[in-house]
Amino acid sequence: MIEPDNYEVTSKKDRYEDGHYYTAVKTTGIYCLPTCKAKTPNKENVEYFKTVLEAEAAGYRPCKRCIPNVDSVNWRDYKKYIDVVPPQEFSFEECLVYLNRSDTECLHKVKGGELYKLLKIEDWKVLFKIGTEATSLRVSFLNDQPPKWVRGQIAKYIWDLFDFDTDIRPFYKMALHDDVLHPLVGQFKGLRIVKMNDIFECLTWAIMGQQINLKFAYTLKKRFVEKYGEKIHFDGEDYFLFPTAEVISMRSVEDLKSFQFTTRKAEYVLEIARICASGGLRKEELALIKDYELLKKRIVSIRGIGNWTADYTIMKCFHQNCAFPLADVGIHNALKGILKREEKPSLQEIIRLAENWKGWESYAAFYIWRYLYE
Repeated sequence: MIEPDNYEVTSKKDRYEDGHYYTAVKTTGIYCLPTCKAKTPNKENVEYFKTVLEAEAAGYRPCKRCIPNVDSVNWRDYKKYIDVVPPQEFSFEECLVYLNRSDTECLHKVKGGELYKLLKIEDWKVLFKIGTEATSLRVSFLNDQPPKWVRGQIAKYIWDLFDFDTDIRPFYKMALHDDVLHPLVGQFKGLRIVKMNDIFECLTWAIMGQQINLKFAYTLKKRFVEKYGEKIHFDGEDYFLFPTAEVISMRSVEDLKSFQFTTRKAEYVLEIARICASGGLRKEELALIKDYELLKKRIVSIRGIGNWTADYTIMKCFHQNCAFPLADVGIHNALKGILKREEKPSLQEIIRLAENWKGWESYAAFYIWRYLYE
């Protein structure tokens, strides 16, 4: 938290202050841009934060008038649809390959080169599709036209989904001099890590995938989501939301075992659901931990979370690029093919290879995984 020179700076609503700090109102639990047109609150009710992350970690919600958490997103609002303008180093087609890797995926659909997704923002369930229009992503609303603040949150969701805040040009520069990554970045240029916004979803999905093949993991997820997730029906098809921690926290081990969860996995998922539902595990607070080792230590302190699950969660749910799931079987198999070996490389050899990827281990892992989808 910070304190500007004086309260009068905020009262002037100078647009040059936007992005330098955020004002939060204790009585409403809302944070704003300094230029928000809402009535200026009383001085004693205001506190100030340097970043959106800090404001949200403190429990504040973004204002629906100035939409402060969308201020850094490059988007254009046309009411019936929005355009999100990605960085130059982005290939929607490559990201769709990743998103379309399973025919039993239940949380989105890829059809005709477009991505269909259901999102819930407060009480709004919005079904939209993402396609391309010139150099932008065109986001069309299918079941309803949401208000501007919801449209802004959808733009932010898409911005985060494709990790547009990360400048991957240094990764490409590094990869040019790496025997493993050089051919991959040439073949899959524009691929970005496809993120998960919800930490409960991310941890649950990672636990589902522990020590089983990917096909069965998707089967587990489908059963789980279709039983406990909210849905809408549109144009002859069902679209689902991932179940909330609050809903799952009320279930039993036997409930999850009926889907073929093991006893241990069922226990882990239920414990994480209860922690998340009680506010004991909040992504907004964890995102303030910038030290990778400290963040990983916090995540593995949760029962059922080991190194692989923690690294996967950091890679997919946070803006840190140094997480690397060293023991991942998919990475081992991909490296065997990339290196044209008869046997998979040893852990020691993978550690040596990864020394070249410092700071970009997560992107290295994501590109290595992409090799498997050929």
